[in-house]
Amino acid sequence: MTYLVVLCTFGKREEAERISKLLLQKRLCACIQIVGPIKSVYLWKGKEEESEEWLCLMKTSSELYKEVEALLIKEHSYEVPEIIALPILMGSPSYIKWLEEELTKEG
Repeated sequence: MTYLVVLCTFGKREEAERISKLLLQKRLCACIQIVGPIKSVYLWKGKEEESEEWLCLMKTSSELYKEVEALLIKEHSYEVPEIIALPILMGSPSYIKWLEEELTKEG
């Protein structure tokens, strides 16, 4: 099984927490860290923008990614939310085993 870290930013901490809890309840992620506030600097509709955001680092599997992405798109307040998945190439055996156990348990 391939594991991923999915990154997604939110404009409000409360939204990040609410969606994180949904992902955990549905067992789509085993662990989510909410980091912030962070400062994001980006281009939006041709203009430079900056905003305070909260970054979620979500641990999931490639098999569950499409469901994670669909939930994020449905629940997120942004028109175009940042949803990026990075593969976990290496990790401690005990952590990887824990990920597998949590992501394959029945909810």
